[in-house]
Amino acid sequence: MSITKRFWISLIFSLPMLANMIMMPMGFMIPGGDWLQLFLTTVVMAVSAVPFWKSAWASFTKHHSNMDTLVAIGTLVAYIYSIYAMATHQPVYFESAAFVTTFVLLGQVFEERMRNNASDAVSKLVDLQAKEADVMRDGKFVKLPLSEVVVGDVIRVKPGEKIAVDGEITEGTSTVDESMVTGESMPVEKKSGDKVIGSTINSNGTFMFKAEKVGDDTMLSQIVELVKKAQNSHAPIQNLTDKVSDIFVPAVLIIAILTFMIWYVFLGATLASSLIFAVAVVVIACPCALGLATPTALMVGTGRSAKMGILIKNGEVLEAVNDVKTVVFDKTGTITVGKPEVTNVIGDEKAVLELATGLEQSSEQPLASAIVKRAEENKISVPAVSNFQAIEGKGVEAKVNGQKAFVGNDKLLEDVEIDSEMKQQVTTLQEEAKTVVFVGIDNKVIGLIAIQDTPKETSKEAIADLKARGLKTVMLTGDNQLVAEAIAKQVGIDEVIADVLPSDKADHVKSLQESGKVAFVGDGINDAPALTVADVGIAMGSGTDIAIESGGIVLVKNDLRDVDKALALSKKTFNRIKLNLFWAFIYNVLGIPVAAGIFYGIGLTLSPELAGLAMAFSSLSVVTSSMLLNKAKITAKVKAA
Repeated sequence: MSITKRFWISLIFSLPMLANMIMMPMGFMIPGGDWLQLFLTTVVMAVSAVPFWKSAWASFTKHHSNMDTLVAIGTLVAYIYSIYAMATHQPVYFESAAFVTTFVLLGQVFEERMRNNASDAVSKLVDLQAKEADVMRDGKFVKLPLSEVVVGDVIRVKPGEKIAVDGEITEGTSTVDESMVTGESMPVEKKSGDKVIGSTINSNGTFMFKAEKVGDDTMLSQIVELVKKAQNSHAPIQNLTDKVSDIFVPAVLIIAILTFMIWYVFLGATLASSLIFAVAVVVIACPCALGLATPTALMVGTGRSAKMGILIKNGEVLEAVNDVKTVVFDKTGTITVGKPEVTNVIGDEKAVLELATGLEQSSEQPLASAIVKRAEENKISVPAVSNFQAIEGKGVEAKVNGQKAFVGNDKLLEDVEIDSEMKQQVTTLQEEAKTVVFVGIDNKVIGLIAIQDTPKETSKEAIADLKARGLKTVMLTGDNQLVAEAIAKQVGIDEVIADVLPSDKADHVKSLQESGKVAFVGDGINDAPALTVADVGIAMGSGTDIAIESGGIVLVKNDLRDVDKALALSKKTFNRIKLNLFWAFIYNVLGIPVAAGIFYGIGLTLSPELAGLAMAFSSLSVVTSSMLLNKAKITAKVKAA
């Protein structure tokens, strides 16, 4: 039976006893007296309270105690004592057992509703998924259910329609509203060659695209899965809560027994009064709010970040972010646009491009793509190559017309001739933030190709936001030192580590971790080890699948400014967890002395039912505190003048 149903049954059967409590001072009694209260409370115990008893017993058999232990003991003591009191014609306290159950369930209903609200953004995304697609089959377009769309299908999308799956536009132009996935409010212009995301909405043009990811592989499906995992994960601080509960529950039971003994044996109170004090201690101490503190904040924080196009994978990331001192960036595709273009060709342009294109045409590296694109524009013919060999972090070698040819960076030039004039040109180009590719044959450089990849428009602002928070920024790249420093100067990076082989990136991150926790931001396959080694790995949404899998945070919009937002929201979420834990713990500590009757002399006492109500509202306060994360401002700090 659901928590909500149990709560309503408990509430309905408790209301007559509440009415009885209100009418008693006025001389009215509900018909049936104690027998009716016994019947009503028994129904509450049998239907609504039994799950607490089962949970408590299961923990006891494993030599543990939990929050349900206190609820079970408190309700059982009140219920069993009331049956004894009824048999011996003494005042009964059935309403205490019933009300405690009702109020505990009220707190759980608050939690369940909060969970549903926190997951609402994800549910809406799923509901907005396209149900069918206009697919090319046998030379004509036909409407097919989404389940029948396969990779490679050509799909037509008309104005106002939803894009069925992820793919690449092959024909046509349009603008697409991607806000439901990326959080970006402005429509994005799309043309042939651009990627489109399933479930986003086509605005004003008709286009065709080729399906690349379908079913569970689409970005939307992956986002839903990531957010679900994050909301069900635990932050390491939750382990502290679990340890506290293991000690706290037995301690409370001991305090309750001492409370009973002191009142009954030493202070001469009646058996009923002594038991009521003890039960009130057990109920008020139930650490439900303590158990809600972490999961509620985690769910709200990760749910809100998903709406912003920032996917936080688990609670461990939230905790790690809190102590990050340094943010390390990859250069190409992260700080820069990632679409480099050839700006200069030194030497015989035709001969240099022929040789370079012959060696680079099979490569998927951004620099190689730029060279091939320039050759295609100039209609350069491509020579046949053999004995092709890629050299990690340096370039490629092959045989062309029986001669050994090479294309790569200066690490390939150990035994290669290069004249002084060309060396000077290399320096000049690098100082202009251009990457220089050396092209040679038979151990002699015959030309240079200068390639430039400009910083993203948002990179400078993103770096400034992070520095305003007191974070150190570092660029870690395999590019030449002069080029890297020129880019770093443009965007405001504090430190540059250049000429780094892909396999060495993780080692450099480890070195930086000696001075504090490190976040690494990257997007390529060669970034995966560094993303994994870093305390917080942040993968750009445009990156490769392996990079996204390695990152603890994924920026769907591929906007570097979201690094600052991700760190800020993670910090706020973790700080809210700590605030929730503080108030939940303080509430229990302050409530126990009142429930134990220490302030009885000044008329301040707490009956079990009021203790249950106070405990329910304690849970509500923690849930409310977590929900306020939805209103928290996530903005960069004001920059120093």
